[in-house]
Formats: sequence, structure tokens, C-alpha cells
Amino acid sequence: MRYFNTEGSCRPEEHYMVRLDDRMERIKTLLVDRKKYFVINRGRQYGKTTTLGALERYLKDDYIVLSLDFQEVATDSFANEVTFSQTLARKLHAAFHYIEAVDKEQLQKRLSDFRTDNPNGGLDELFECISDICGCSSRPIILMVDEVDSASNNQVFIDFLAQLRAYYLKRDKTPIFHSVILAGVYNIKNLKLKLRPESEHQYNSPWNIAAAFKVDMSFSASQIAGMLEEYEADYHTGMELQAVAQEIYAYTSGYPVLVSAICKYIDEDLSGDEEFDHQKMLWSKEGVAQAVKQILVQNIPLFESMIRHLDDFPDMKKMFQAILFQGSEFSYNPDAKEISLACMFGYAVDKNGKVQIANRIFETRLYNYFYSEEELSNVIVREAKRDKSDFIQNGRLDMDTVMRKFVMAFEDIYGQNSDRFVEDNGRKFFLLYLKPIINGTGNYYVEAQTRDERRTDIIVDYLGEQFIIELKIWHGNEYNERGEKQLAAYLDDYHKDKGYLLSFNFNKKKEVGVKEIRIGDRVIVEAVV
Repeated sequence: MRYFNTEGSCRPEEHYMVRLDDRMERIKTLLVDRKKYFVINRGRQYGKTTTLGALERYLKDDYIVLSLDFQEVATDSFANEVTFSQTLARKLHAAFHYIEAVDKEQLQKRLSDFRTDNPNGGLDELFECISDICGCSSRPIILMVDEVDSASNNQVFIDFLAQLRAYYLKRDKTPIFHSVILAGVYNIKNLKLKLRPESEHQYNSPWNIAAAFKVDMSFSASQIAGMLEEYEADYHTGMELQAVAQEIYAYTSGYPVLVSAICKYIDEDLSGDEEFDHQKMLWSKEGVAQAVKQILVQNIPLFESMIRHLDDFPDMKKMFQAILFQGSEFSYNPDAKEISLACMFGYAVDKNGKVQIANRIFETRLYNYFYSEEELSNVIVREAKRDKSDFIQNGRLDMDTVMRKFVMAFEDIYGQNSDRFVEDNGRKFFLLYLKPIINGTGNYYVEAQTRDERRTDIIVDYLGEQFIIELKIWHGNEYNERGEKQLAAYLDDYHKDKGYLLSFNFNKKKEVGVKEIRIGDRVIVEAVV
């Protein structure tokens, strides 16, 4: 039986996966058939290797596809031009074993002869051999190289790219690969930068011949539904396919490994949970939320990479903190290093010209990480932990008490601080207060489309019960009344009768406290600090 896979490449005969035929046809038609050289740059576990494998199978009837993985090339093989060339010739020879072609043995022999006749041959001699092979091959030859990041600190790899570029520019006269496809997290420009001392950083990559790779590799809600439809055909759970797919997409924005991780957890781990007594309940909005909650506390490789990158690139870390806690907006600018890196790693995306964190799961994980840095030292966290027993009544979260106690704690601790300090940190303090109360049982996320310097909406889920909380900076009565109406309309979307409004008010005559107001048939609990 097939299963959901989160480790390594996916294959349709073994795993439940999104069908890639449309994507393969787009890559073939727009890039490969047009003889393009290009790079598939995406974040870790974004389906690059799966895409290369699927593309190799898709192209095999029209092309000879030689597939290499630089993870399999030992570090010593990059020591100099000769060892690299000999290793590459051996890897290309081995790659021929996996293709079907009438002239396969003849082409392999040319590589064998190169290694025998040129034991000290370098890149010049190797590319003469490759050109000869491409010129006499019965079908056009495509070179695929996965994990090019493995070569990132080796000058010989840059020389290899330079040879590819030189032959590409004269390929109307000299045979060479029909198309070259490289895959990795870093783009080639970044590889070039990593080789140079600080004083010599330049952007003259030898890979400036590469065509733009504009194929969307994330999964849409309809593609996720198609994958779940195949699972449903095997297990007959009775799930509402479109609703479950949409909920998975809402958390992941289609990031491939996160989609698979949610499905894998529901299929393999959630079935023993007493809360879900049959499969239809597993595959539901509540089941997805439970899977997300568990994934967020796991040290999966994707999250480990994220935390390491935050430590390695402090400007990117500061940008994320400003987006999450101050509602700061950053215009998308690929020339800004912190923005370029965040998007290259897959943690952020360009959304209508603005930098946005890529999905809810990344956002919540970032919040949790930033909170953990302050949890031990922040006094408001201790207040929340001390009063934790007051917030849970008969197994339900008492959000009214949370708001009331937060106002009291906030005024005691931060009431005398400067307005600027409170405005920059107020939302962070509320979430620091909230997290230990719901930790281990509940979950929360921030609605990205409502997060700006004036307003943030938080959705709290505690044992299947949702609470809608709007945080905002006070900008006068008129703005406040408009915010109340916005929240009431937002409650309609979630089919809720009650919502919560937390205002940070810097008017010296403000009335601190908690009150209830009614807007139509909706109740809003409004807290002012």
C-alpha cells in the first residue's frame, strides 16, 4: 500500500503524491524543448529531487537524460581540476546504465577511453569528450545535477560552470548538452560569492546564461484534493475532500513537505487518539489542526535549517521580528540580502510587492522560537504561568479571564514604560502571556492579511473551540469604532457570536479595563491597556 512520504524523493507507485504531469509538460515545453539551461532553486524539502526524478521519467522517450547527484561526489574529488574531471567522467559513465539507447555502449566507451587515455586530463579534455558524445548521440542529451550546493565552496565547480557557459555560447558550431538542469537551495550567484574574500565579492557568475525557472512548485488546494482522492479510493474514510484540502493549504500554502507531513501524521499517528473515534473525524478541520500542533513541536530538518539560518543571518532574523511583532512592511526587493535569502530558503514570499512569511506553520514556528528566547527572562510569562489554573474551567479556555488578567498584569509591569516601547512590543507581550496558557493543548496563528502596524488578528484554537482576538493600536474613537465593526464582520466569517478586542491606548486619559459591547447580535469583549 502507498503511504505519505516526507523523507527523500517521492514516486507515484510508492507514495501518495500530487500528480506532476502538467508541471512536467510545462517544463518540457517552455524550457527543455527550447534548449534552455536553468536552475531549480527552492527551499529545503520543496520537492526539487522529486521533480527531477519525475522529469527524468517524463523525458526519457525523447531525450537521453544523464542524472547526477553532487551529494555522491566526495569532497576530495573537488580538490583540483583533474580529480574532478576524472570523477565526473566516471559518474557520467555510470549514469548511462540507467538509460535506454541503441548507442549506449558506444557512448560509454568514449568516456572510458577518456579516463584511460587522459589520466591527467582536466576540464578542457573532458568537455572535448562530452562534445564528441553529444555530437554522435542518437538523441539529444540532457544533463541533470541535483544538490549543486554540495559543490558550493569549490573553485573547480565554478570552472565547470564556465565551461558549460562557453560551450553553450558556441553550440551552433560545437555539439554540447541539449539542456542542463541544476537543482539546489542556493542560486549560482550565491555559490560564486561564497568563494571570494569579503573584499572581492562580485556578482559576475559564469551562469548568467540560465533561463528563469518560473514554474510554481507549491501545491494548490485542488492538487492536494487530487492526492487525497487517491487516498480516499483506498480507505473510504468519508472525508470532505475539498474542505480538508483547503484546510491543509491554509496552514501550508502548499509547501510540499508540510503538506505531506500533515497527511502522514493524520494517517499514521492520529488514529490512536481517543478524540477521534473514526476515520472521518481524523480527516477533518480538527484533525488537521491536531496534526499541525504536533508538527510544530517536532525538530524536523526543515525547522532545524530555519533556526540555523536565523543565527547565521541576523538581518533576516531582525526582519522577521519586525514583521511579526511590529507589523512592519518590507517592499519586495531581491537586491536586499535579507529579503533575497529569506525567499531563497523558502521562508518568505513576494506577495503583491510585499515580503510575507511563506505560510502559517513557518510563522507560528518563528513566533515560538522568538518567544523561547524571552520566556525565561520575561516577567509577564511568569504571571501567566502563576495564574494558569484560573484560565481553564471544566476543560474549556476562559478567554474573558485571560483578557482581564492580562490587563491587570500588563498595567502592573509595563504601565509606566514609554509609549514607543509599548507600541513596539505590546503584541509580543500579549502572545508571550497567551502561550503558556494554551501550550500543549491549544494552538494559535496570526492572520497574515490583517497584520500591519495598526492591526493584528489572532485565531486561538483550544480543544476545537476557536477564539478571534484583534490586537490594535489606538488611533482615536472613530478608528476604534471602525475596528469594532471589522471584528464583528470577521466573526461572521467564522460563525462566531463573540470576539475579543485588545487596544493599546497611549492617551493619558484612557480608561484601562475590560468591558462588553454589542454590535448587532455579536458580543465583543474589549480590553484597553
